[in-house]
Amino acid sequence: MYYVLRVACCVNLQNGTRNTGLRAAIFTKSQIPHSPIRYNYLMQTNIIGVRFTKIGKIYHFDSSALPDVKQGDHVIVDTSRGKHLGEVIQVLQETPPQPEGGWKSVERRATPRDLLLQQSWQTKQTEAMINCRARASEINLRDVKIVTAEYNYDGSRLSFLFSTESEDKADLKSLKKDMSQLYPNAHVEMRQIGPRDVAKFLGGMGACGIETRCCSKFLTDFSPISIKMAKEQGISLTPNEITGMCGRLRCCLIYEYEQYVEARKTLPKRNKRVVTPKGEGKVIDVLPMSEKIVVLIESGTDRPQHMTFSREEVEPWDELEALRRKSQEPCDRHEGGECDCGKEKEKEKEKEKQKPARQKR
Repeated sequence: MYYVLRVACCVNLQNGTRNTGLRAAIFTKSQIPHSPIRYNYLMQTNIIGVRFTKIGKIYHFDSSALPDVKQGDHVIVDTSRGKHLGEVIQVLQETPPQPEGGWKSVERRATPRDLLLQQSWQTKQTEAMINCRARASEINLRDVKIVTAEYNYDGSRLSFLFSTESEDKADLKSLKKDMSQLYPNAHVEMRQIGPRDVAKFLGGMGACGIETRCCSKFLTDFSPISIKMAKEQGISLTPNEITGMCGRLRCCLIYEYEQYVEARKTLPKRNKRVVTPKGEGKVIDVLPMSEKIVVLIESGTDRPQHMTFSREEVEPWDELEALRRKSQEPCDRHEGGECDCGKEKEKEKEKEKQKPARQKR
């Protein structure tokens, strides 16, 4: 839990101290009793989650200035790229760890005029993108692709999002200068995005045939994907099977990855010997989601058969074999004569049963 303290800041002068006014500072609950700073009042930090696009990442802001803000409201927030208008998606009950730069604040609640102003500038984004693409073609920026253009709610900032296939850093100083001259009333910025973000902005059909791509439909953030996830799920490693429309590994490879990992922990691996109700065999395939295995049964039949068994129906052959061998080994305590360990244990059990009977008498 974090708290915002309104503290009095003082400056030591030759003729005494002078109060320079109140300043806001952030403390944890444990720091407050031990802090030597005198504070006027204490209030809890209210953290909300704000989204700037329909399917976009959620960013957290301090809404202490608007304690009555609720989910669904539109607010004006201060970001690293200026002031933007977003929708409140969540109101956090517990304060998350504070980021390095501190919490960005909520300036105010958006008015109907702000919403109309945002819609007005959004209609001009396509025109700005076309102009930027035309200028990039004139100055021969062949490796650079202008994906889209974005205005903030009041048109004071204009961002051009681009991608490039080259590994070298693209030199867009000339293009940025030309766009600044074309749009003098807006602060122009060029921002590079990755291939997954490009596919998210463009939209369209997914590689699996789904009408709308996952990234354009519900994915708000991209998780790291590895080839190990495809191997763990038994998916073919051909590029057409695991590559998305963005040219990268499909995001859906992570959807059931953890379930496959947990299910495989309880099932025998391939090529392991197991004992089944039909006899001994070798595991040739594992079906994690149904918790079953396919076993090649070789004993007792003329031709090997492929049979499917559940996890409860099979036992590992190596464990049973180890128990069988141990049962055949001589007793370590009675190597020279007849082993009577079992008889001694039976006698001890009989004595324990007889004790309660004697106590009753």
